[in-house]
Formats: sequence, structure tokens, C-alpha cells
Amino acid sequence: MSKNNNEKIYEFLKLINFSEIQDISIIKSALTHSSYIKENEEKFDENQYNERLEFLGDAVLKLCASDYLYKLYPSYSEGELSKIRATLVSDLMLSKLARRINLDKYILLGNNEEKNQGRNKNSTLACAFEAILGALYLLTSIDSVNSFLIKLYKNDVIEIDGNYEKYNAKTILQEYTQSINKNLPIYHIVEINGVAHNCEFTAQVEYENKILGHGVGKSKKEAQSKAAYEACLKLKLIKEE
Repeated sequence: MSKNNNEKIYEFLKLINFSEIQDISIIKSALTHSSYIKENEEKFDENQYNERLEFLGDAVLKLCASDYLYKLYPSYSEGELSKIRATLVSDLMLSKLARRINLDKYILLGNNEEKNQGRNKNSTLACAFEAILGALYLLTSIDSVNSFLIKLYKNDVIEIDGNYEKYNAKTILQEYTQSINKNLPIYHIVEINGVAHNCEFTAQVEYENKILGHGVGKSKKEAQSKAAYEACLKLKLIKEE
């Protein structure tokens, strides 16, 4: 945030349709990364950054997601609902939702974290998104938060349900190998390209000393998921889109 922080917070609340909120202190805490507090210790205490609100928001998110999925898919089993929810509340999906509401523009970061591209890190965005949910829950109601989330991710839920294999190839591959024996697929990062804050990782997945697939991504986790997806295609565990 470059201009007056309070002005930016009101701007953010208007953007997400919560402009009725006037007490912005909790919202400010939700937007504050620990690195910002550490560089301004004389002005803040340790509870003014977003980790406590992230803890609360995580529980709020899971409750809202569970409620929505339970009602949307009345014929689905507990296992099927759990799989969709796991993808929906993953850091990758939450970072997408965070970018969708321009949350990356409003996070308060320390100078070093800013230089290290912290504003673009999926983990930072996911944590801030959960913290915002926790703050909104405290300042409004669970129903308001639920409505906000449904508008934000209802299309993603349909996409996840219709393309589950794409999102959960690692789980599918692991279930397949465990059906053969107790050995698990092994993932290796075999190549890293780019500078420290903008790396591209290449992952390789092996099983029983055989290479099953490769994948490239902006994070190790993304690269591993793509490697698992390629392995699942080769093993005909999923169909190619």
C-alpha cells in the first residue's frame, strides 16, 4: 500500500462489497504480514498481523465450503465431497481467489519481503485471504461470508467437480500404487531455472525405479502435480482432455 493505508482499506472493502464496515482495525490486521510488523516493532504488537485471523478464517472457510458442497451435491458421498473441498481450500485455489479480488495490491509487507516478491507468493496470498475471511466473520456474520464466498468460487466448484482428475492427479496416482503394494510414488526436483524469486521447477515422479512422468511449474508443488498428471495419463488412470 503506497497511499494512506486507511484509504486503501476502505477502497478494498468497497471492492469486495463490504463498504458498510467502518471499524477497519481488524481488516488492517488481516492485511498485515508478519514481515511488516517486524520492521515496525515500535508501532505494533505481535497480534496485529494476520496469523490469528488466518487461523479463524481457515475454520470459517471449511465450514462455508462444506455447507455449500453438502447442499449442492446431495447425492455425493463424504469421500467425494471431501476431495472437492480439499482442492477448493488449497493454497493454489485460495491464491487464485485472492488475486480475483485484487488482494495482492492491499497486503502490508515489510521491505525485504516486498523485494522478494512476497506479494506474488501463493502462500502469502492464501494466508491473507483466510485472514480476511476471519475478519469479515467477526465484523459481519457467517451468512455474509458464505454469500461472499459462493459468488466468488461457485464456478470453480463446477470446474473442480467436472475435472477432478486434473486437480488431484497425485492422489489418484498414490491410490493406484497402493492398490499394487505399499510403496509410494517418489518425486524429485530435477531442474531449477530462473532467479530466486521467479524460479521454474521441473519435477520427476518415479515408482518401482521407473520414471512415470515429468512436470514443470512455478512452484515445486505445481511441478509435482503436473508430473503426477502425466503419469496418470500414461497409466490410463485418467483420460486426456
